[in-house]
Amino acid sequence: MGHHSTWTWQELLVLLGGLWLWGGSAQPTPPGPTRSPAPQLKFRLAGYPRKHNEGRIEVFYNDEWGTICDDDFTLANAHVLCRHLGFVAATGWAHSAKYGKGIGRIWLDNVNCAGGEKSIGDCKHRGWGNSDCSHEEDAGVICKDERIPGFKDSNVIETEQSHVEEVRLRPVVSGARRRLPVTEGVVEVRYKDGWAQICDEGWDTKNSRVICGMMGFPAEKKVNRNFYKLFAERQQLNYRLHSVSCTGTEVHLSMCTFQFYQGNTSTACGAGMPAVVSCLPGPLFTSGSTHKKKQRQQQQGQLRIRLKGGAKAGEGRVEVLKSNEWGTVCDDRWNLLSASVVCRELGFGSAKEALTGARMGQGTGPIHLNEVQCLGTEKSLWSCPFKNITQEDCKHTEDAAVRCNVPYMGYENLETWYWDASNVTEMVLSGVKCAGHEMSLSHCQHHGSSLSCRNTGTRFAAGVICSETASDLLLHAPLVQETAYIEDRPLHMLYCAAEENCLSSSARLANWPYGHRRLLRFSSQIHNNGRADFRPKAGRHSWVWHECHRHYHSMDIFTHYDILTPNGTKVAEGHKASFCLEDTECEEDVAKRYECANFGEQGITVGCWDLYRHDIDCQWIDITDVKPGNYILQVVINPNFEVAESDFTNNAMKCNCKYDGHRIWVHSCHIGDALSEEASKRFEQYPGQLNNQIS
Repeated sequence: MGHHSTWTWQELLVLLGGLWLWGGSAQPTPPGPTRSPAPQLKFRLAGYPRKHNEGRIEVFYNDEWGTICDDDFTLANAHVLCRHLGFVAATGWAHSAKYGKGIGRIWLDNVNCAGGEKSIGDCKHRGWGNSDCSHEEDAGVICKDERIPGFKDSNVIETEQSHVEEVRLRPVVSGARRRLPVTEGVVEVRYKDGWAQICDEGWDTKNSRVICGMMGFPAEKKVNRNFYKLFAERQQLNYRLHSVSCTGTEVHLSMCTFQFYQGNTSTACGAGMPAVVSCLPGPLFTSGSTHKKKQRQQQQGQLRIRLKGGAKAGEGRVEVLKSNEWGTVCDDRWNLLSASVVCRELGFGSAKEALTGARMGQGTGPIHLNEVQCLGTEKSLWSCPFKNITQEDCKHTEDAAVRCNVPYMGYENLETWYWDASNVTEMVLSGVKCAGHEMSLSHCQHHGSSLSCRNTGTRFAAGVICSETASDLLLHAPLVQETAYIEDRPLHMLYCAAEENCLSSSARLANWPYGHRRLLRFSSQIHNNGRADFRPKAGRHSWVWHECHRHYHSMDIFTHYDILTPNGTKVAEGHKASFCLEDTECEEDVAKRYECANFGEQGITVGCWDLYRHDIDCQWIDITDVKPGNYILQVVINPNFEVAESDFTNNAMKCNCKYDGHRIWVHSCHIGDALSEEASKRFEQYPGQLNNQIS
């Protein structure tokens, strides 16, 4: 201890204790449940109809109001939320947006409270803003009508509805009432058990832009006020709002500033008339001549932005075109303003939701944009400030997506049958072939008036199973390029492959077991980047056991392998059944679910991939009869569309091949829709299999 030896043991213990306390306080606290500082959180009840102690639960977090998903919701959750609102407890809760659908973010999902927590942030949940729900799943609570004694929070539930929810355009012209979509009319808001009008004093194009965006339209246009003045003079009107002032970038009228009329509203708006709005529909929702439709298609073809992987029109993963290659957008700072710019650019309205965390599936290829920060007034996403991406910044697990407002088209009222066709009296369509983006079956190709099954009864009535999610398979193109090679394989080693029909037809005439076949071999790594597992169409009872390779085939044809000339003539093919579908590998945070061994379940989990190595039997194309020249190697997954996918346009992969009779060079491998149209045309004369697109 040297010269410090005069210290007493007591003094040393005090000193060491102090150091320990200081060091302990300096240590970072271990991460606890995801939560937000209490001052940021506010709560309110919303919806209609409701009482003052019940409604859709809304939470104010990160300067934005949002809702809570009903997944795994319990009465214990409702107890915590009702206490936030100043009530002693909950008596029940509601699911499936009983009090109407909210707007904006869905802040919480899979909430799991014990019931005694002081804050909803202390309960287990998926993290703020991390949800796989839609507003059709907004949760509500019913609180016991007894206040917590001394509750003095400014967040008092008002018996009067204090914000606007439902808005509509009411057509006035008799002809317009029968046409859909409704593009012009009097703006009305839901009030009590009816509808009320808005005074147009001070009304401008920015207000109209917000209304049109809500109705599913990208832009507004001028309206003839004189006609509507006559209408207003003859009607008994009930004004609800006045002094509406929007910036034009809001996604909902409730986000604008306005005032409610109080008392007798029949004498309101003396110097004005009801607000009237006229909107311009996007290309998908405009009726017109064939020539106009072709013009619109050409205009759409020039767009540098698209949506992929969505279940409905107007939703999907955002993809942008840069340097002739399609890529995705990172979700850092992704919000409703930027999402609305995307939606309007594509001919829809403003955005209902700005989705993060690859909610519409992960894309492939480059991530072109990061930290996009639109003001909301831009004509294109490319006009918004953004950062160029580096590999360290983002991964495809952060791909941004949108859900856009789309016009009401009344398609659910078409004549549509499902399975039980016993009451069907006639067939109305046959030979239907859709590209997938049509808004109605009547817009798809079909046989017209000459039906092929008019008098067959109900035996051939079509049916569908609808889902909000689907798988999305795609091949890892670079691996094909990296692993391609030629093998001359002796015939005596190909008996099993011949039984599986994996050789070209000329192999039957060979002098077995002498000689060989020339095989183009490569590995294929098939990813499921969708939002649902890929499962075989047929159940286990109909899988076929193959003794030769000792495995079950769960699909007759899983993949096509073809060698094509540049003009599309097929010169060689590989017949590829699904030897078995299983999770060979998965991303870090994803667990394997499917394994072929011991007659196990077959499939590919979301976030996993099935790897067929180049040295597996039938993982080849028999090119014995192919002459030297330039060719296209094409691989198509799920070629007969037997299993539902959210996107079939990325199922084909194409490569350039040069074969000199001894060696083969495979290069420029890419997914079929990964390049711009211009780059694809340069790549080849033949466009390849376009899957669900009709030529």
